[in-house]
Amino acid sequence: MFRIESARIIAGVTRIVRDVGIAEEIAQDALVAALEQWPREGVPDRPGAWLMTTAKHRAIDLVRRKETYARKLAEVGRTLEDVQPPAEPPDPDDIDDDLLRLIFTACHPVLATEARIALTLRLVGGLTTQEIARAFLASEPTVAQRIVRAKRSLAAAAVPFEVPYGADREARLASVLEVIYLVFNEGYSATAGDDLVRPALCEDALRLARVLAALVPEEPEAHGLAALLEFQASRIATRTGPDGEPVLLADQNRARWNRLLIHRGVEALQHAGSGPYSVQAAIAGCHAAAVRYEDTDWSTIAVLYGRLVQLVPSPVVELNRAVAVSMAEGPAAALPLVDALAEEPVLRTYHLLPSVRGDLLERLGRPAEARAEFERAAALTRNAQERALLLRRAAGTEAGTAT
Repeated sequence: MFRIESARIIAGVTRIVRDVGIAEEIAQDALVAALEQWPREGVPDRPGAWLMTTAKHRAIDLVRRKETYARKLAEVGRTLEDVQPPAEPPDPDDIDDDLLRLIFTACHPVLATEARIALTLRLVGGLTTQEIARAFLASEPTVAQRIVRAKRSLAAAAVPFEVPYGADREARLASVLEVIYLVFNEGYSATAGDDLVRPALCEDALRLARVLAALVPEEPEAHGLAALLEFQASRIATRTGPDGEPVLLADQNRARWNRLLIHRGVEALQHAGSGPYSVQAAIAGCHAAAVRYEDTDWSTIAVLYGRLVQLVPSPVVELNRAVAVSMAEGPAAALPLVDALAEEPVLRTYHLLPSVRGDLLERLGRPAEARAEFERAAALTRNAQERALLLRRAAGTEAGTAT
């Protein structure tokens, strides 16, 4: 119950104390109170409201104990005068504006990206420090210190607990979307470790994307991100085999793709705009619409990647466009595009560049060169499952040469 309600409780208390670190401690105090009282007195009819009310009363007591009580009282106004148990939301997605304020606070640009991710997963996602550390293959003390520093930075910068408006809102929304996107990507294709996919992390990011789209329905990119994650999440169950080995898109069993998530993605895409997340969602939608791999509309996907390059100039996006061009026009048309990216600094240690080049060379009937590229890609990746796949592909080109 606390894991479900914690984000709302922390958000509600932060509105009173104006400090997310103190708010989290007070929310945990309310949990302790529940663990002490509920076994004796029974679970209340509205446990979420009980936890919220207990936490708010403790927050009020804390404010009243401070020497600056008079000033705090003027700031929070009637909230301190009469705290009534809040009505239970009719469903889990019906979350008040305090949660939106909490999301914008946890993703404030004053924090480094890693700190935003850790704090958002802790406060909004309800993950423990241990869970965050395990998900990102970091040590628990490192993540704990990162979260502590993030709270201190917010307090030191006097970051207001509010939903920004105007130009500030646009900048802050971009930060929020980026955090959710990065969390999902780490779950969808882990950068390191033994597992290619971490579904729980994808689920947390998808839930955050849905919540955000519901709270800011007028923001097209929020819907674009939600659509993108719905489409991508629909394929998670088919991305790995029985032993966790990667399954390439062409070999995935599309009958096992989650049709409900695809339907939700289509609905969200109808409210999306023309920004980067919306264009990526449209690309993912093309894949979702293809009943067979052979039915994929690669020409449209190549055009969409061209549009994405204009919105977000990036060698990685250029590499993805080259893959789409290879499928639409053939590997010979794409190889020069890939070769032109070889000197890009950000791609020198990016394992997918030699991996893509190896695939193109293999399709062009140049197995020895392809094998070298797959081996180079395997040496660059930090993910054990990807490394194994690339080495298998290298061995496969060698077998092909022998025959």
